Amino acid sequence: MSTTLPRIAIVIPCYNEEEALPITAPRILQLLDRMSADGLVALDSFVMCSNDGSRDRTWQTIERLHAEDPRIKGISLAHNRGHQYALMAGLMAVRDMCDAAISIDADLQDDPEAIIRMVEEFRRGKEIVYGVRSSRATDTWFKRTTAHAFYSLQHHMGLDTVYDHADYRLLSARALDLLSEYGESNLFLRGIIPQIGLDTAIVTYERHERVAGESKYPLGKMLSFSIDGITSFSSKPIRIIFIVGLILLLIDIAVAIWVFASYFSHRTISGWTSLIISIWFLGSLTLMAIGIVGEYVGKIYTEVKHRPRYAIRDRIL
Repeated sequence: MSTTLPRIAIVIPCYNEEEALPITAPRILQLLDRMSADGLVALDSFVMCSNDGSRDRTWQTIERLHAEDPRIKGISLAHNRGHQYALMAGLMAVRDMCDAAISIDADLQDDPEAIIRMVEEFRRGKEIVYGVRSSRATDTWFKRTTAHAFYSLQHHMGLDTVYDHADYRLLSARALDLLSEYGESNLFLRGIIPQIGLDTAIVTYERHERVAGESKYPLGKMLSFSIDGITSFSSKPIRIIFIVGLILLLIDIAVAIWVFASYFSHRTISGWTSLIISIWFLGSLTLMAIGIVGEYVGKIYTEVKHRPRYAIRDRIL
């Protein structure tokens, strides 16, 4: 275990969190004070709030918290770009300011006490430490089922992700440097970070209710996030289209043989129902295939322009 006390940065992506931050920031600072007193982290460890173009008074709240305690720092994106971009902006902002960064959401559903064990694993030499939920007993049946289906789908599509892990993790300074080399515009950090490699560990925790405010990830956003993750890291959906097309071709050949056999044996019967069903089925399949291919084309279109992923409007350091 390293004898030098590491400087830790706690990165909190924020979108419309003016209600949660006044609760979250002091609690994180108290945790850092305890860890510092126990000889786990350096006294100058700090919190970095990454404001994702919030529409409420989140940025003004960050400014007030900084005035009360300079260990609260912040950056503000010029406009709303999404959770992954705000998180990436925060991680890149602290890259040269810390020995390790820990990302946690402002709602504190992820238990902050797990940070202690993350830092202990880091001091033992682990460079990436994942926070993983120990169970989903507190979730509704629908949320639990859809979450398990999402992780299963990711696995079958070839994504290397950590089961029941969101974006609660520790990254060493070297891991942050390696992360900065991933330049894609379509960010899915849960898929990118496992590709970094390095020595990893897992810390489990119980998930809690939000301390304040409302969820920023309703079903629609979660579904969009899932699609982005799969299409950003796997080409299997396109291969599935080819396989389905090949299967349908074989079925078409069998049907054609049956049709010709019926024709030459004078047993042809007009089949309006089967014709309509076939047209609707193949039409739906065609539209779905075009949509999947279009998703990939759209990502290519975004990537080749090499536009900045975000713009930082204000900083408080």
